[in-house]
Amino acid sequence: MLALSNVNLFYGQSHTLWDIDLTVGQGRCMCVMGRNGVGKTTLLKVIMGVLKSHSGTIRIGGDDFTRRHTEDRARNGIGYVPQGRMIFANLSVEENLRIALYARTGKSRQIPGRIYELFPVLKEMRQRRGGDLSGGQQQQLAIGRALCLEPKLLILDEPTEGIQPNIVQEIGDIITRLNTESGLTVLLVEQKLGFARKIASEFCIMEKGQIVASGDMSGLDDKLIHQYLTV
Repeated sequence: MLALSNVNLFYGQSHTLWDIDLTVGQGRCMCVMGRNGVGKTTLLKVIMGVLKSHSGTIRIGGDDFTRRHTEDRARNGIGYVPQGRMIFANLSVEENLRIALYARTGKSRQIPGRIYELFPVLKEMRQRRGGDLSGGQQQQLAIGRALCLEPKLLILDEPTEGIQPNIVQEIGDIITRLNTESGLTVLLVEQKLGFARKIASEFCIMEKGQIVASGDMSGLDDKLIHQYLTV
């Protein structure tokens, strides 16, 4: 589904991503892990086209997306939930969801019924302003907005950050359901080890802009955790 080969990125004179090779198979769920500042969010932004890589290739579903714009990636089935959620605070829940529909090509402009099935609270609060929702509800709205695209790849940047535990549990259950029941491919950045182990089938660890370890989640052992994840 997603394949990065020899991807490099520079900020001015700073070499930020180094020779990134990463593959996420169809229907898999991969968690990108690592300490703060190692390049995890930058990697997601490059995959989504928010930042342009300086070399290497990015292929999604077999097609070369390396130089395509962010909007084109969204139209071609990539849902992105950025860190901080980035919802429109002054728009209603329903208006936030409808905005995503304009990125769909040749599809209905109706909010898919499954969004409200997955997130009943959004249906209950569909006329409330996004800025009036709690942090957990805003995260559900951000995920729902991404799912309005009916994506084949869902990218999430720290979906549990600053969210109350009961909503974290709900979000984890929904991601697992989408991944296992619907075959949606998921790539996420996550700091909570327990959450990552629960929902992800694979992991990769970043350090100083490089991928230093990867594999099945069962292979994430105490040695790797101590070396690359503990603070």
